[in-house]
Amino acid sequence: MTAAIRGSVVTFKKNPFFNPADECIVYEQDAMIVMQDGLITAVGSADQVLPDLSADCRIERYDHALIMPGFIDCHVHYPQTEIIGACGKQLIDWLNKYTFTAEQKFRDASYAREAARVFLRECLRAGTTSASVFCTVFAQSVDTFFEASARLNMRNIAGKVLMDRNAPIGLIETPRSGYDATKKLIERWHGCGRQLYAVTPRFAPTSSPEQMEMTGAVWQEHPGTYLQSHLSENTEEVEWVGRAYPERHGYLDVYAYYGQLGPRSIYGHGIHLSDAEFRKLHDTGTALAHCPTSNLFLGSGLFDFHHAMNSARPVRVGLATDLGAGTSFSQLVTMNEAYKVAQMSGYSLSAAQAFYLATLGAAQALYLDDKVGSIAVGKEADLIVLDLKATPILEYRMQYADDLDEALFILMTLGDDRAVRATFIAGEKVYWTESAPCTEQFAPALAEASL
Repeated sequence: MTAAIRGSVVTFKKNPFFNPADECIVYEQDAMIVMQDGLITAVGSADQVLPDLSADCRIERYDHALIMPGFIDCHVHYPQTEIIGACGKQLIDWLNKYTFTAEQKFRDASYAREAARVFLRECLRAGTTSASVFCTVFAQSVDTFFEASARLNMRNIAGKVLMDRNAPIGLIETPRSGYDATKKLIERWHGCGRQLYAVTPRFAPTSSPEQMEMTGAVWQEHPGTYLQSHLSENTEEVEWVGRAYPERHGYLDVYAYYGQLGPRSIYGHGIHLSDAEFRKLHDTGTALAHCPTSNLFLGSGLFDFHHAMNSARPVRVGLATDLGAGTSFSQLVTMNEAYKVAQMSGYSLSAAQAFYLATLGAAQALYLDDKVGSIAVGKEADLIVLDLKATPILEYRMQYADDLDEALFILMTLGDDRAVRATFIAGEKVYWTESAPCTEQFAPALAEASL
């Protein structure tokens, strides 16, 4: 069945880090987006599109709102949902005290199933329609996540964490068992509907050279799959990698040596990198996930936009929440913190740049920009509607916005999940709010009984 939504539309066609904003943003004040079979079949001004609509097309109109591509979260841990806001010290202490304890519970498939349900509900409430997700070492944590994601028809990337040292015994496997389990999960889930698999070594210190070799091998054996891990998040971590792999020339070189760089590989953080490492990321097409709320929460450091966005060798960068060290599911909140991180290092992050990092930029970082991240004919219809009057202060402040750029900046500074009026997955409305009385609703696929 054909459906359409009408309202003000904002999307991107170029990278605003290297081009003037007005050449990057596509804005149509009264637009129509037509959707059928999960795809966008028409988009343009309402006056142009309306005459060609079939009589039975269902149209929803959204006033005082912006219709945008769904947000994409480039790095997040669904098993850490239960430890968001846990008071800790810095990265290594936080992992040992909270993360490894929580992840051992995912041996229980029913426990994992409930965590996946809560996680995906929160993603949709926040307007996140795709994510690159870390599961745990237990295969059932991957199965339950993909089952829930597939039921919603979301385009998500996920994978089983690989660790064979420097973790509790309950989370340690052998290089061979990790390799074998990963192969089976790839065969089961990669390309199953909209699901995509990521080979997922947690980070270099928790994998032996033998496991790192097998990790690189299983990724290379399955073209089109992803690889996700962590890179240079914390100075203590960087020093640890140096001790664990003294023969390698820095943290990134460990992954390079074991064949884990290239298109569809994405690394969280990338804070403490040398010029040579940024060049290597550029040359190999490897992406970084910027995780500002997590980096601030754990005191890890400030992401360097000056170096990452060097026009001579730009690196693919997408925005990420990095829950649970990250403190919000909302990419609006994450943009707010990204702006502050940039300010602290002398870089002024514009609203156009911030929204790009959560939409088309994130899709490009994940090599998914042919499918999601922008609003165009032929793209998958993952869309969100952002309410410009979601809260009293937003409504008041928007009266004084002089142009679209200022409205976007206000939205990313004062907005959060309350600003998401509706979320569409493959053309189906799966989350929405009703203003009178104020209620929210989810698609039946997210009911407890269905998972």
